[in-house]
Amino acid sequence: MLSAKTRMIDPSMALPGRATPMPVPAQHFVNGAALQPPFPAGSEEAILGLGCFWGAERLFWKMPGVISTSVGYAGGYTPNPTYEEVCSGRTGHAEVVRVIFDPTRIRYVDLLKAFWERHDPTQGMRQGNDIGTQYRSVIFYTNESQRVAAEATRDSYQRGLIERGLGRITTEVLPAPTYFYAEDYHQQYLAKNPDGYCGLGGTGVTCIADIETA
Repeated sequence: MLSAKTRMIDPSMALPGRATPMPVPAQHFVNGAALQPPFPAGSEEAILGLGCFWGAERLFWKMPGVISTSVGYAGGYTPNPTYEEVCSGRTGHAEVVRVIFDPTRIRYVDLLKAFWERHDPTQGMRQGNDIGTQYRSVIFYTNESQRVAAEATRDSYQRGLIERGLGRITTEVLPAPTYFYAEDYHQQYLAKNPDGYCGLGGTGVTCIADIETA
């Protein structure tokens, strides 16, 4: 069973899902911002997976320049999945955070710096004690400049890991697929449940964000 959860499911074997989207709260529980489009003019979107999305979302909503955050599922085959379906390993989705940010106040590369430093991107289909394909490390880029920044910081961070005697990065860098919102109770979970589980960790290696191509 454990082995099955750490292998991506064949699309033909994925759960069918449903046509009806998950109901989404009108406002962010912490800052009152909208969770769904339209977002403010000039804002940009980042979609990042770094393990359990509860702690990951809190990491980003605290960053100055971030307008809104939500958690959801992406990168798999099942439309509008439930949390239980994603945890079964039969959807192919990763748990992700969608970050809407003001690029005049915070750079995409600064989001990437937080991404690299606050989880271990070498663990494959797990993050610490959280095991399964939904916990894989992934960057879904929404434009070409994001792809360039993601790959440049990945390569830079890999050099830092090697210097510390650590492993190879397994993070996927892929075009952004359809983003499916997670259930209401997952949104801003750690603000609603301050003593809730947070699996965020890191390697202790610093990400050099000020790289020429970022």
